[in-house]
Amino acid sequence: MRWTLKQNPKKEKVEKLAKDLQVNKTIATILCQRNIETFNQAKRFFRPSLEDIHDPFLMKDMDLAVDRIEKAIANNENILIYGDYDVDGTTAVSLVASYLKTIYSNIATYIPDRYAEGYGVSYMGIDFAHDNDFSLIIALDCGIKAIEKVAYASEKNIDFIICDHHKPGDKIPEAVAVLNAKRADCNYPFDELCGCGVGFKLIQALGSKRNQTIEDFIPYLDLVATAIAADIVPMNGENRVLAYHGLQVINENPRNGIKAIIHQTKKTTLTITDVVFIIAPRINAAGRMKHGNYAVELLTEMDFDSAVEFAAAIEIFNADRKDLDKKITDQALIQIIDNEEEKRFTSVVYQEDWHKGVIGIVASRLIETYYRPTLVFTKSGDKLAASARSVKGFDVYNALHECEEFIEQFGGHKYAAGLTLLPENYQNFKNKFEEVVKNTIDKELLTPEISVDATVELSEITPKFFRIIEQMAPFGPMNMKPIFVSNCVRDNGYGKQVGADKTHLKLNVFQGDNKQTFGAIGFGLGNKIELVKNDFDIAYALDENEWNGHKSIQLVLKDLK
Repeated sequence: MRWTLKQNPKKEKVEKLAKDLQVNKTIATILCQRNIETFNQAKRFFRPSLEDIHDPFLMKDMDLAVDRIEKAIANNENILIYGDYDVDGTTAVSLVASYLKTIYSNIATYIPDRYAEGYGVSYMGIDFAHDNDFSLIIALDCGIKAIEKVAYASEKNIDFIICDHHKPGDKIPEAVAVLNAKRADCNYPFDELCGCGVGFKLIQALGSKRNQTIEDFIPYLDLVATAIAADIVPMNGENRVLAYHGLQVINENPRNGIKAIIHQTKKTTLTITDVVFIIAPRINAAGRMKHGNYAVELLTEMDFDSAVEFAAAIEIFNADRKDLDKKITDQALIQIIDNEEEKRFTSVVYQEDWHKGVIGIVASRLIETYYRPTLVFTKSGDKLAASARSVKGFDVYNALHECEEFIEQFGGHKYAAGLTLLPENYQNFKNKFEEVVKNTIDKELLTPEISVDATVELSEITPKFFRIIEQMAPFGPMNMKPIFVSNCVRDNGYGKQVGADKTHLKLNVFQGDNKQTFGAIGFGLGNKIELVKNDFDIAYALDENEWNGHKSIQLVLKDLK
């Protein structure tokens, strides 16, 4: 691990903010690092307000989208809500469909089959719409590159409204409306919404025509918060407001489907991290193991007992998914060793019978062992399909763009993408991808980084300090949980390896003459037990530990040296 201390903001700004907010300089420094430099900016940050949600009509084509939907309602047309099979897509479909059903009845949903149709808008889906007399398709979390598909639909007299957040290509599909804040010609103030977030802007716009206000849309924010968390979009700007209020809905009055998932866990209050690791994988498991329709049915179910049945079925999918991703990860690691590819700049692996639903998870797992851009391929029909994952700081989407000559189709983000190619192009692609990464990646990025917010004395960590840090949640990209470093700490002599296979480290640390100790847990750091015999430095986040009804501040160790 390399520890990188964030740049200190200007001293005058820190001192002024500390004085205005009546907080210590460490807190003021962390806020300034996140571009929160004034009292009003801090107020908006700590008290995210729904009043700060942007006018949806600032998004290019929003007026066209609303007009087309209103026309469809007036003409009694059938509307198909189409979305991707992952969390962002299924929550977006559930959100838009459930809202439209409150104002109009001729609404149906469609999630493509991950295996038969693949990612995004499919010809099969358009044929389904044509055969069942749908004249309008609203595509969510996909469609920005579906130029030929939209043209095909047009020939069948089917209109498209595209709501997407992925990077557009050089050409935009000729749909009735293309809602995507990343369009070069779109001036919407925030361009990091997830797919479900774009869907939310659409229903917000439709609602404004019916004199509905943002307050009327709060019940939908549990879906938006889940998608924001799962899709790992920046947790700032409008996303922070939507996630903050969505988390309140999840904890106070979630829809039956989410309530049924929580019902199976022992959690009473969920953080955004819990949403990422408890709710999102279960919603995702449906599309990975069976079909995304299960997720939509769960998230739109009006009867709680039925939702519990759906959630129980999805729980089984999730257990199967865990077994499968462990098995495939082990096979992929063996393949890398057998091919003598441990020292490469990339991991590119392929086996034709690997389950397409878990290759993205496997790619992430491989990065935990070999920290480098990674692609996991499997057979999909007569082509090969892959999930790509990257390391912090490296744009895998751009790297794939450089290999376009060997790719049939690709799309995604800086850190996660998907692609298909012909089997005969696999080796050429693999060689080219290795060459591109080798020539463009900063070699420093191949070592995992701990980005440190501040160096502090342990004595600075008071209950008030901890409360303020906790109020900076929800955490995510662009607003990560603060990481601190404390130097020359000692263990009180009772440090030990814990866990079934002794992989974790449990310590009680203190600093200097101050004998106040903090409990510390280091997951996966059990092998560093030898370092704690003398003084050592720690990098950590703060958490709350509850034991026998007693709460205490706990250090969650990221690394020690």
